[in-house]
Amino acid sequence: MKEKEKVFHSKGIYKLLYTLAGLLMAVAFLFNSPTEIFNGLITIIKSPCTLITDYMYLANIGSAFFNAGLICLLSTLLSHNFKVVISGPGVAAIFTMTGFAFFGKNIFNTIPITIGVLIYAKIENTSRASVILPALFGSALGPLISEIAFNSSLSPVHSIIISYLVGISIGMIMVPLSGTFLRFHQGYNLYNMGFTAGIVGMLYVGILRMFNVTIKSVNLVYPVNDIRIIIFLYLLFISIFLLGFVKNNLSFHGYQNIMYNSGRLATDFIALDGLYQTMINMGIMGLIATSYIIIVGGNISGPIIGGIFTVTGFSAFGKHPKNTIPILIGVFLASILNTVNPLSTSSLLAALFGTTLAPIAGEFGFFRGILAGFLHMAMVLNIGVVHGGVNLYNNGFSGGFVAGILVPVFSEMDNFLMRVRLKNDD
Repeated sequence: MKEKEKVFHSKGIYKLLYTLAGLLMAVAFLFNSPTEIFNGLITIIKSPCTLITDYMYLANIGSAFFNAGLICLLSTLLSHNFKVVISGPGVAAIFTMTGFAFFGKNIFNTIPITIGVLIYAKIENTSRASVILPALFGSALGPLISEIAFNSSLSPVHSIIISYLVGISIGMIMVPLSGTFLRFHQGYNLYNMGFTAGIVGMLYVGILRMFNVTIKSVNLVYPVNDIRIIIFLYLLFISIFLLGFVKNNLSFHGYQNIMYNSGRLATDFIALDGLYQTMINMGIMGLIATSYIIIVGGNISGPIIGGIFTVTGFSAFGKHPKNTIPILIGVFLASILNTVNPLSTSSLLAALFGTTLAPIAGEFGFFRGILAGFLHMAMVLNIGVVHGGVNLYNNGFSGGFVAGILVPVFSEMDNFLMRVRLKNDD
């Protein structure tokens, strides 16, 4: 894609993101009054918000939607202010920020990590535009900041100061570490920053535990389906699909090119295959993710909305039906065979966020993708304890290890089979 075309598409994407932010904030008032929303936002900001803290349960539905819209707006404004040319990675980052603003991210706990990343850019004399997206993804450790600020035995002022210093220090190391850890899974774990955040979170939580600071696990989840939320999600994703479909001359022309990609990092569908084809893919993937939860009988809670938004965002940056459905099947099979309730929020999140391993299915095939999903379920249910729930991208942490194990094995298997074929041909 030519540079002028990238800039043209970027302007259109910014308009769509601003529209999404405004829509989420407007929808909030269909659920709650302005006073309820404001009070709920205060509750959200003052919460430790470790996994799993559903803002729809903690405060109310309207506050959760308004918080998501606000985070979407601020993330878009930040990117726009630093003149980031938005493409696939940017869409993935802002949709992920928006989704996690339903459970874990808020204005208070995302700021210090962003400041830390910007300080890193200043020290390294790097363009700030080049680090904005890592700054957005890096806010995965927001709950650690909130935990120190609002669940500490220190005075409120001291707790907040220390929490922000910790957040800034995290931001300063996330960018260089993410590049190093990418090599571990070779780009087959789409949530690379989640893997990085898991390692960093493990270190910081380990330090806290040295001084007898405990982080309590929570499971606050909105317990029932609200038909209004389901209707909103379907209308949103149908609209994204139709907008792309209409702009693409009422056709799927070029969409098949997306399906041919393995999705391995970094696969920017907008740059490679076009904005409108990517919007078609995003709409389809949003509908698939939402329908999966409904079909298996799950509840659409705040964390589930976060998972659906993340799947949709990464449908501009690596995910498509061909490489995600095998992962969903694998996680579902594991969830009905193990001792954990397959309809629990943890099981449903493992399915949605387990699609971080989509490149494995895209590269190594359908059945190996099912195996990756199955093993991801085993890993993700047991790995959160090491970081105490402060890494919101826990599935990205798990996915890094699963990819790190499977990719070398699958590659060796393929090399062996190729040698056997060559020998037989001789």
